[in-house]
Amino acid sequence: MESIEIGLWVSGFLLLLVVLGMRVAFAAGVAGLVGLIWFFWNKFDYAPDRFGKALGIAVKTAGQVPHSKVSSQALSLIPTFILIGYLAYYAGLTKALFEAAKRWVGWLPGGLAVSTVFATAGFAAVSGASVATSAVFARIAIPEMLKIGYDKRFAAGVVAAGGTLASLIPPSAILVIYAIIVEQDVGKLLLAGFIPGAFSALIYGLLIVTLALTLPKFGPPVKGFTWKERFASLPPAFPIFFVVFIIIFFIYNPFGGDAWGTPTEGGALGAFVVFLMALLRGMGWGQLKDALLETAKLSAMIFTIIWGVLIYVRFLGFADLPGAFSDWITGLEQSPMLTLVLILLAYAVLGMFMDAIGMLLLTLPVVYPAVMALNGGEFVSAADSTFGMSGPMCAIWFGILVVKMAEFCLITPPIGLNCFVVAGVRDDLSVQDVFKGVTPFFIADAITIALLVAFPAIVLWLPSLV
Repeated sequence: MESIEIGLWVSGFLLLLVVLGMRVAFAAGVAGLVGLIWFFWNKFDYAPDRFGKALGIAVKTAGQVPHSKVSSQALSLIPTFILIGYLAYYAGLTKALFEAAKRWVGWLPGGLAVSTVFATAGFAAVSGASVATSAVFARIAIPEMLKIGYDKRFAAGVVAAGGTLASLIPPSAILVIYAIIVEQDVGKLLLAGFIPGAFSALIYGLLIVTLALTLPKFGPPVKGFTWKERFASLPPAFPIFFVVFIIIFFIYNPFGGDAWGTPTEGGALGAFVVFLMALLRGMGWGQLKDALLETAKLSAMIFTIIWGVLIYVRFLGFADLPGAFSDWITGLEQSPMLTLVLILLAYAVLGMFMDAIGMLLLTLPVVYPAVMALNGGEFVSAADSTFGMSGPMCAIWFGILVVKMAEFCLITPPIGLNCFVVAGVRDDLSVQDVFKGVTPFFIADAITIALLVAFPAIVLWLPSLV
């Protein structure tokens, strides 16, 4: 049997395990190990006396993968980014940010919902995890919206959708994972997420204002704040933006010359600064312990997924499935842009059944080489490319697109993780309520993705300055 056929059968087996409800980390690990055994035994022509040899090689290969890949220094960014978010919450920075947003934009139609979106975007700038962002604002923003008459389903939808912005706005754990998988510059990808993330928040805000203008009793504006009260709300929120500037300036020296440090060091410095702020604001030992435990739990979940999926990815390399898929994609007799759009639509469907991180880890080893081939290769110049951008810039552009699709998948039924988190925090909400509440944001995400595809400069302008 050809290696490609083995790869296809094992990939089908993996999808079956996921559909049956097995966690992606374990499904990928099992499928990868089975595939490696099958591949090596196939090399021995299925001789019964060589099965033990094939099994030994497969187990050794699978066993080496987690340590060799997860020991990468760049992955240490993930727990530091997550820790920044939890420390910011326990330092009270999230409440200060929400209060500032409420005083400045609450006067708009649907103003409190718009304030929630902008506050989640601000918190996303110090939180690397969408789940953490959704959990925090489910406690802070939903009670405020219910108090003035918002429909509870829409209030929950605003928080769940706003939480997705943490996937795109740096520091972002998913962007770090993408950069490691495709071996691209972590710093440039983090920088590229700023404008698309802010753009997504703006589209969400415009959607809410439009709904408030067209639907009666949608959500009354919040008025009565004086200019003095508005300006007084800014200083408590400044620490969040201060941390963001520290991380970005540390990674990219704004005064020219070499960078002051690596992204990993920048993330560690940001976590230390937020830790000091939390202490100054009275964070006790119990709160610090909670922040560390939550960070450890979320980091362990992410690393477990990475371990399992990397075993499957190693098998794909042996089976040469990425190369075969790339050749098939480039051989299609249709517009490369249409092919790219179909790939993004496939992500939308796949995201209904898989979590965002697992989906990216499973698909990128196959899809990324195909997209690069569509553009003309990883080292193509802008002048010779299909999409009008060099290979490295195409990698960044596709990264932002695919992470935006991962955001979209965080709120799509039946696996939308953010919706489950919001429902878990609020006893008065069911998961079905939250899914109904996020429905209008599907339109906003579709518009955002279409504009990012049509106008790559939205993504590439900041990285091009580096």
